[in-house]
Amino acid sequence: MSNKEISEAKFWLQRLSKTSLRALHILGITGAGGGILLGVAKADWSIYWYTAMTTGSLLMAWEVVRDWRWLIQLKGVLTMVKIGLLALFIPLANYKPELLITIVLLSVVVSHGPAGLRHFSVIHGKRIDGKKEIKG
Repeated sequence: MSNKEISEAKFWLQRLSKTSLRALHILGITGAGGGILLGVAKADWSIYWYTAMTTGSLLMAWEVVRDWRWLIQLKGVLTMVKIGLLALFIPLANYKPELLITIVLLSVVVSHGPAGLRHFSVIHGKRIDGKKEIKG
C-alpha cells in the first residue's frame, strides 16, 4: 500500500477485515489457552488452536506485506519470539501452560505498549515509524 490516501470504502473494508481477523485470533487463543491451562483433551480445543494459528499467520503476513520494517520493530521481533515459544510446545510439552502464559504476556506488551516501545527498531536502536496503519 502506498502512502497516498485510500478511499473510504477501501479503508472500512481493510479495517473491518483486520478487526475480524483479530477477533477470531483472540477467540482461538482463548479456546486453545483454556484447553491447555485446564488440561482438557486436545480434541476438544484443537479447532481453536487451528483458528489461532491461521489467523495469527494471516495477521503477521498482513503486517509484513504492509511494511517490511515491522520485522525489525519490537512488535515484529516479539511476535517472532512468541512463535519461537510456540515451537517449544513440542520439546517442552510439560511446560505448555508456562509457555502460553509467557506468550500472552508478550502479546499484551506488543498490543498495548506505548508506540515508542512497539515501533522501536532493534537494528537502528531508535523508534522508526512505518507506513500508516489500518487499525483493527
